[in-house]
Order: sequence, then structure tokens, then C-alpha cells
Amino acid sequence: MYSGEFERIGKRLFAEHLVGGNFGNMSVKTGDGFFIKRTGTYLDIATEPVFVPLSGDAPKEASSEYRVHREVYTKTNHTAIVHAHPPYAVAASLVMDVIIPKDSEGEMLCPRIPVVTGAPGTQEIAGNVARALITSKLVIARGHGTFAACATLDEAYLYTSLAEHSCRVLALKRNFL
Repeated sequence: MYSGEFERIGKRLFAEHLVGGNFGNMSVKTGDGFFIKRTGTYLDIATEPVFVPLSGDAPKEASSEYRVHREVYTKTNHTAIVHAHPPYAVAASLVMDVIIPKDSEGEMLCPRIPVVTGAPGTQEIAGNVARALITSKLVIARGHGTFAACATLDEAYLYTSLAEHSCRVLALKRNFL
């Protein structure tokens, strides 16, 4: 279940250089839990995702970021999450506390991208990301990567791509000044 959809979105993320190696993950909420990529697996290869309940213990095979996904699903109405490591977005998060896109797509779809803190895989990052995603579809964890939460994986992928595009435009703009 969902392995084909995860593979399709994973291939897009790799094609746009939004993830590298076996970094990143994605999930889809269903009923009283969610399906998430297995820890250590590549996003562009079909592997059966792991079911994680909204409360209780998570299977050891679940991505180390399952806490973020669980917290987002329990605190928001989002039903799909893509977590990626887009290099320009990660770089921007190291020097900015909030990213204000200047490109037309960024201004229209996500005029303000919050940057939050917390070590990967911790409850701290889970809480910070979830709080930001209550009022947004996109957040960047400082030095770590983007979390896009939406109604579908396709929409979450779009916001992930948007973050990288907007941050790349900001970087290029600085070169022209």
C-alpha cells in the first residue's frame, strides 16, 4: 500500500536534487495512523512503507523522523507529508529565521516560509515543525530540511519544490546586487 505513490514522488525528488542518498522521507495519514517510508531506504525505490499508530510505540523500521509526522498529524488537518533536504533551502535556513520568497510562485503560494529549530529525530523538532504547520503548508528545519504538509503527496511535493526554487532565486538575486 502506497509504495508506488511513494516511489513516484521519490523519483521526482531525486530528479530535482531535493534529496540525496537515502535522506528524506514521506508519509500518508490513514485512519488511526500513517504509512511512512522505512528508515534507511531510498525514496525512489519501491519499498513497502511502515504503519505507525498515532499513539503508542512506533515500529523500529519506521523513519527516524516518525515523531515529526505523528505530531503534525495529531496537531493539524494535513494528511500527507514530504520531508526533503533541498540544498538552497537548507542553506537559507542557516542565515534566515523566516524566508520571504521574491519569485511570483513563492509570493503567491507561500509568501512566508518559517524556519524552526530542533535536532533531527527529536520531540523538540517534532513540536516546532507541527506548530509551524498549523498555519502553513511548508516549514524548514534549520540546517536540516523542509517539511511540506498538505492534503496529498503531490501537493506536498509541489511545496517542497517551491521552497527550493524560491531559495535558489533569492541566492541568485544576491549575486546580481
